[in-house]
Amino acid sequence: MEVAERQTPYFSQWESPDMTLAVLSQGAAALHRDPLWRNSGAETIEEYARWAVNVCGMACLKMILAARGEVHPILSLARACTGYGGYVVNTADASIKGLIYAPFVTFVADRFGLSAETLTNVETADIPGVLARRRYFIASVSSAVRWPERAPPSKGGHLVLVTAASGDRVRFHNPSGHDPASQSDVDMPLATFDRFFANRGIAVDA
Repeated sequence: MEVAERQTPYFSQWESPDMTLAVLSQGAAALHRDPLWRNSGAETIEEYARWAVNVCGMACLKMILAARGEVHPILSLARACTGYGGYVVNTADASIKGLIYAPFVTFVADRFGLSAETLTNVETADIPGVLARRRYFIASVSSAVRWPERAPPSKGGHLVLVTAASGDRVRFHNPSGHDPASQSDVDMPLATFDRFFANRGIAVDA
């Protein structure tokens, strides 16, 4: 697979990228021990922990923007996207629904001049074609994609940033990878990616 001409910086959805295994075993409470939480733009550690488990999509957007030289706190992006309806916060229990694709597309166009489109019914084999038309593909996958040797319990529910693809391989940044090999520039056969991919996502031009 050809290397992308422009390197895309990696960001985790946690401020400390090595927090993934703790979050998997202990839930969002583990993020109360993240020493870098203030870098997220959160006002409190509680706000950070509540949002961080929901912002894989904002991590993807942060990477896209960083590739053109803009670095934004991840919760600043999340708050702005919420204003467009990209996230819905339940005031009764503080639960967060999102990322909702259509409002996100409007948000990134208005705020950052990014051209984006929601794609559904995307065959895995068509991902190289998507990247031939657009710079990035934010793909809906199972979060278990961090362990490609395992069978995922389901498809979708998590977002990764696909940065390159060829006829039989795909390369992506995973905001919740648990080690360097599963975080940045993950190179995977399309046939393996297919086991995790929910056949939908957002194509973005930077």
